[in-house]
Amino acid sequence: MVAYSNGNAVWAQPRPPINPVDPCIKVIVSAFNPPPFSRETNNTEVPPGSDFSFLISKEAKVPSIKVSVKGEPVPTTVKPQQNGTLVKGKLPPGIKGKYIRVEIAAKGPDECDRVDGWLLKIGN
Repeated sequence: MVAYSNGNAVWAQPRPPINPVDPCIKVIVSAFNPPPFSRETNNTEVPPGSDFSFLISKEAKVPSIKVSVKGEPVPTTVKPQQNGTLVKGKLPPGIKGKYIRVEIAAKGPDECDRVDGWLLKIGN
């Protein structure tokens, strides 16, 4: 609420929202496997060609789910779950000794774009 005064009278107006609700916030990506790399809590490497998976909430439009690594598409399989969709794939075997980001893109309600992902350290 914002109050205004002209010296004699005071009136109030509702304050407009600072951050309008983004319909894509409803699309949640979680349960990253292997866990995201972190120097503090998960300073581990995964082998090249490792399996990966994540859960994406049911608001995501399944045909729109795309996964890529280093700009290259990664084939995935999807399996509906009670609370969303389980997405599985394999890291490209040719990527060795690097840090990579598994990029996830999906469409949510109202065709909005949701982008997420996680960092992994790939061994040699």
